[in-house]
Amino acid sequence: MSSAEILTIGTEILLGEIVDTNTRHIALTLRELGVDLYRTVTIGDNVERIAAAIRDSMAHAEIIITTGGLGPTVDDPTREAVAKALGVETEFREELWQQVTAAIKKYGRKPAENQKRQALVPKGALGVLNPVGTAPAFIVERGRNSIISLPGVPNEMEYILHESIVPYLQKRFDLHEVIKVRVLHTSGLGEGTVDEKIGDLETLPNPTVGLAAHTGVVDIRIAAKAQGEAEAQAMIADIEGRIRARLGDAVFGVDDDRLEKVVLDLLAKRGWSLTAIESGLNGLLARKLPNVTSLTGLTAVSLMEALRAAHADSKTDVALGVTVHIADHSADMALITPRGEKTHRTTYGGPPSSLPRWAMNLALNWLRTVAQESD
Repeated sequence: MSSAEILTIGTEILLGEIVDTNTRHIALTLRELGVDLYRTVTIGDNVERIAAAIRDSMAHAEIIITTGGLGPTVDDPTREAVAKALGVETEFREELWQQVTAAIKKYGRKPAENQKRQALVPKGALGVLNPVGTAPAFIVERGRNSIISLPGVPNEMEYILHESIVPYLQKRFDLHEVIKVRVLHTSGLGEGTVDEKIGDLETLPNPTVGLAAHTGVVDIRIAAKAQGEAEAQAMIADIEGRIRARLGDAVFGVDDDRLEKVVLDLLAKRGWSLTAIESGLNGLLARKLPNVTSLTGLTAVSLMEALRAAHADSKTDVALGVTVHIADHSADMALITPRGEKTHRTTYGGPPSSLPRWAMNLALNWLRTVAQESD
């Protein structure tokens, strides 16, 4: 069983100037290969700190993948840091320099002297050409470890990862397993309640089950490792069936399903048209559903009055209303369907800034459960 750690390098990431998408892409790729990812780390452009992180990762994982810091400038320190971590010098590679110069000439430019830094690699490294950019990648093997350094530019990193690194990892570590993941989305139950109902499943070694709480939605991740995709999917299906049996209608979707899309599909299946009113939600509901009117300062009483008027004017089958009250952390909801009128009031114990999104998701889930009810 092979394990990996990812080191993302760049002070601009630490400062929040750019968003790191490389870690997620590498992690998903490793997952498909059946490699266990132990840890991801973001480090600034500092040779000593990067070298220390690499040495630490080598003690925990066989595969260490770095991304970023391979450019031509002084603040691109990865190659020096890897060399320092391994106790070797860097060396110039003519074949890599030829790739660098050819890439630069494509843009009609002459290579500058500092571009030669990109042809330096730790002594003994395997150079990896970069057909879609100027910065080559490299691999250094030390005993059980492979340190793989990739460029930070996402499209360059992704190309080299899939074209060169994945085949290398499959051969070097004899990778035959796969890891498959399925995410169940739930609403209407808090994270603590979900945990009470399926806590024993969260202790399983394979498949693993984990929770991720969002505002008004709790996700359940099922991850299975197996020799093949069919076996992994069968393992997931077994656990999914047990979870659904315990949570029932609280599970509203899987993977890419979104609550608002599930609701709209249910309404369409029933042939119900919809109008809605929101108050204090800052347009959140209007961005999820069609035919939403945004008002301000509605009480429970005025919400229902406004909803009745909107329902009559629009001549829709269903009307949904939700208003939040920041002062007392509460929300009022109203619903008109062909079956009649309903109201609901609830309070929220989280941060006030999250109240609108929480109320929106609760209102959507309420509409979902009503639309699912049999006539």
